[in-house]
Amino acid sequence: VHHFLSPTSALFLFSLKMTAVDVQRQLGHDGRQMKLSGHVGFDSLPDQLVNKSVNKGFDFNILCIGETGIGKSTLMDSLFKTSFNSEPVTHSLPGVSVRANTYVDLQESNVGLKLTIVDTVGYGDQIDKTDSVQPLVDYIDSQFESYLQEELKIKRSLTVYHDTRIHACLYFIAPTGHSLKSLDLVCMKRLDSKVNIIPVVAKADTISKPELAKFKQKIMAELKENGVRVYQFPTDDETVAEMNDAMNSFMPFAVVGSREEIEVGGEMVRARVYPWGTVEVENENHCDFVKLREMLIRTNMEDLRETTHLNHFELYRKNRLKEMGFADSTADNRPVRLYDVIEEKKKTHIREMETKEEKMRQMFVDKVKQKEAELKKAEQDVDTLENRYF
Repeated sequence: VHHFLSPTSALFLFSLKMTAVDVQRQLGHDGRQMKLSGHVGFDSLPDQLVNKSVNKGFDFNILCIGETGIGKSTLMDSLFKTSFNSEPVTHSLPGVSVRANTYVDLQESNVGLKLTIVDTVGYGDQIDKTDSVQPLVDYIDSQFESYLQEELKIKRSLTVYHDTRIHACLYFIAPTGHSLKSLDLVCMKRLDSKVNIIPVVAKADTISKPELAKFKQKIMAELKENGVRVYQFPTDDETVAEMNDAMNSFMPFAVVGSREEIEVGGEMVRARVYPWGTVEVENENHCDFVKLREMLIRTNMEDLRETTHLNHFELYRKNRLKEMGFADSTADNRPVRLYDVIEEKKKTHIREMETKEEKMRQMFVDKVKQKEAELKKAEQDVDTLENRYF
């Protein structure tokens, strides 16, 4: 083409070509690279998000799994430095039930927390423990289902919706010093894809330090051997990576809880008093309570909430939508329209109803024939009797 252009035109085209290359180099693959000549203000966006979140408040839901009397309620009171006035239960309940209590008035430095504590009433108290885990699975799934149904509504209210999905599951292990019970392994295996499991050794003051160290190692080895996945504190954030990595090695946390306060060094602290000495709940030389609180509440609460939504709920949502007949694409990679899915479900339902109707009609015909045969036989019997005697 350049053979038919004048030198001036060729130079002009070459300049355009070089300009296009320069522009492409400046734009890059992601778009324009622009420099601001002054302050605009969108650097305040994080502050806007923080203010909006603080005004709205936060939901946090904890599931406590453990035998009756193992210290679940006491530990919750100790973690949040309050008294939730939980009702005591006996060991003679016929089955396992789930009891959820929501507390909406927790405030700290103008930050509001709507806390839901879910207790497993009667867990592990029955001789036959076959059905001990199913009520927990049903409860967790029902909270996922409630959120999913709200999400699928035409007019959604997710901004004011009370999110009851379980964000953290504290699994209380009895301080036997030997190994996990079979129920512990079965339960955690059933739940590890649904909740963030954080194992804790309850009443850790009843076992010596050397025994406790061996017990913790044995617990983690058994969990790994049986393929049970417990929650790992994230290490992708540089600000908390080192601390979280160190805290992961302390699992399961050996904890002690108490509602009693005594004076130690001029300060009132939560502690348990024994004839041989005093165990301070917040003394890191005595137990891992402070480490658990730091990891659960002060450092990783948002990650627990985020993991619940992005991993556990997403898995439940994917499976439920597949059950409903939804898919991202057809077998030939064409996008699936919602109308097509509804129409296909409608046709499937009609076919199923027609099949049931045909079965019912056939059953009715068979019964009529059977009845006719019975009547005909009865008539024959009567005729036989009449011929015999008359």
